Amino acid sequence: MESTLVGWSDFNVAVAGAGAALAGLLIVAMSVNIVEILKTVTLPVRAGSSIGALVLAVAASCLALIPGQPVWLLGMAVLVGVAVVWLIEVFAARAILREEGQRPAFRAIKILTGSLPPAAFTVGAVLLVTGAGGGYVWVAAGSVLSIISAVMFSWIALVEILR
Repeated sequence: MESTLVGWSDFNVAVAGAGAALAGLLIVAMSVNIVEILKTVTLPVRAGSSIGALVLAVAASCLALIPGQPVWLLGMAVLVGVAVVWLIEVFAARAILREEGQRPAFRAIKILTGSLPPAAFTVGAVLLVTGAGGGYVWVAAGSVLSIISAVMFSWIALVEILR
């Protein structure tokens, strides 16, 4: 393992376990209220965005645990994953912007909540690929933001949708 990743093992193990468990919880939460979720314009694609970011956090953490790999290769793998997450997030943002009856501030918060994790992953991946310092700190921030965003969305899928 290169020196960039030294000291991150415990964090990566924790994120891999927590992220996988939370992704499962999110899927179960969605299944409980799937009929109501599918009636909305934004919730299905926002769910996909949340799950995608969590899966990226889990994958990045697992990949970072591989001993001896070049850091640039980890950065490339994260870039591939974040490209997929951005694609889903673009669909989510488009749905949010088309949603009727929402105040602009609420739309902005929804888009920002979904965009922060992939933005952090993108910065981190680019820094890892280029060999600049601090890249994995950004990947870790993306992982934490993914967990926070997914917990917020889980609450919406379980409780707020029924209001």
